[in-house]
Amino acid sequence: MPAVKMRGAIIGSAVVLMLSANSGFASADDDFGNGSQKPSKPPVSGNADGEGNLSATAGAVVFDRSKNGSGKSAGPVTSSASNWTPPACYYAPRYTPEQLQKYLEPIWEAGSTGYEWDATQREKYVNGGKYKDFNKEKTGKGYFWDSYVTEGREGDPGALDCTKDIFWVDNGAAPPPDIPQAITPEMLAQLAYAEIRVPSTKVELAPEGATKVNLPTWAWLDAAEFKPVSVTASVPLLNVQATTTAEPLSLKIEPGTADATTYPASGVCELNGKQIGEAFAKGKADETPPCGVKYLRSSGDGSYQLKATITWRIHWTGTGVAGEQLLPNGEFGADQDVIVQEIQSINR
Repeated sequence: MPAVKMRGAIIGSAVVLMLSANSGFASADDDFGNGSQKPSKPPVSGNADGEGNLSATAGAVVFDRSKNGSGKSAGPVTSSASNWTPPACYYAPRYTPEQLQKYLEPIWEAGSTGYEWDATQREKYVNGGKYKDFNKEKTGKGYFWDSYVTEGREGDPGALDCTKDIFWVDNGAAPPPDIPQAITPEMLAQLAYAEIRVPSTKVELAPEGATKVNLPTWAWLDAAEFKPVSVTASVPLLNVQATTTAEPLSLKIEPGTADATTYPASGVCELNGKQIGEAFAKGKADETPPCGVKYLRSSGDGSYQLKATITWRIHWTGTGVAGEQLLPNGEFGADQDVIVQEIQSINR
């Protein structure tokens, strides 16, 4: 799998919108030591129907989950690349000039951050420093950007990587080159990766119920359940988006005991057309299943824990991107009980 590129130019002109009141201001008790603001947890909101959230806003990012997997048995995929995870923090638009003023002035007045820091900030944003009068002369022409922590990643070490102070970006301009965590379509695709939910991996087995020692057991997946799912992540203020899609690729069967033979020998059943494995049908009892397992020893009074893991091919497309771009494959697995009995025979 090629390395995932973590940096790209933001494509497209920014949409000139005023940030709503719940834009995600950091709380006044954030740590302002050394002139750096500690990333705060972004606000989360969403619209849901009877099946769960279809869309949600986390910080500056909006997720559309209407084509995602759903149901109690659905779960997130784990990257097959052990050293890769979606970003734990990122930078994106957060404040208009007026909103930044309303956020910072109460902090300065409280004095909890110290006179020296407050004075430096006032010089920067008020008195004629880098952003005189909070850059109000550019109202409607850009936004102040700040850091966000990806929901659920607040305790990750990577969440502390975004330590840059608040900065201004004009509409349509790229963020400063020294900020690798600035949001891009590719980063949106990676954030959408973390939102992917896929169906349970419980496989159909034949014979149903208990199987027998040395009897090949057929395994397959319901093709109707295992179809592509996707999540779209977007930043409306920048008019950029990315859709990450997961498609079933293969099924790996681990019998739960060394006293077993898998079909095929690798235990990996590849996707064949629109299905994985083949449903058992009458008259196939003497055939070798294309996907399955044969247990060589009884499970006794208990059962074996058969683990079925689906590998999902994950790719994305988005603003300014031509064709599908690959992300690391994802995996999702679950255990199920298999009772194996000895074949009873009668001696005459």
